[in-house]
Amino acid sequence: MMKLLLKTLLVLLFVGALAQTGKAQINFTATNWQQALKQASAQKKLIFIDAYATWCGPCKMLKATTFRDKQVAEYFNKNFVNAALDMEQGNNPSLAQQWGMRAYPTLIICNSKGEVILNTVGYINAKDLMRFAQDALASKTGI
Repeated sequence: MMKLLLKTLLVLLFVGALAQTGKAQINFTATNWQQALKQASAQKKLIFIDAYATWCGPCKMLKATTFRDKQVAEYFNKNFVNAALDMEQGNNPSLAQQWGMRAYPTLIICNSKGEVILNTVGYINAKDLMRFAQDALASKTGI
């Protein structure tokens, strides 16, 4: 009985989160690391990286909820070059090793030189993702 109640509660929370998010979403315009670096340099912005794996449940939850929050989407689309990188494809495993990644999702903010400013591991809600982004922008670590 408790399992059914817990499952029902989780489904309701998930559906509620989807209903609040509308159609807004973070636009991940960079499809690889080199492209992200070029865009960030040209636009004089920091890079937000969603480092994920296709099999990762919390990664999918981020995409379905947090990245679709209207306030988050507007803020990230305005202030960052956004890159979603499957860390198990192409040259990304070497990036994962370079960045010392141990779990997915890992969210990273870098400057246009590729230097990591901040990172966080695991699912994060919209409020905490906004704080994460604002902390990175406030650090003024050279675009």
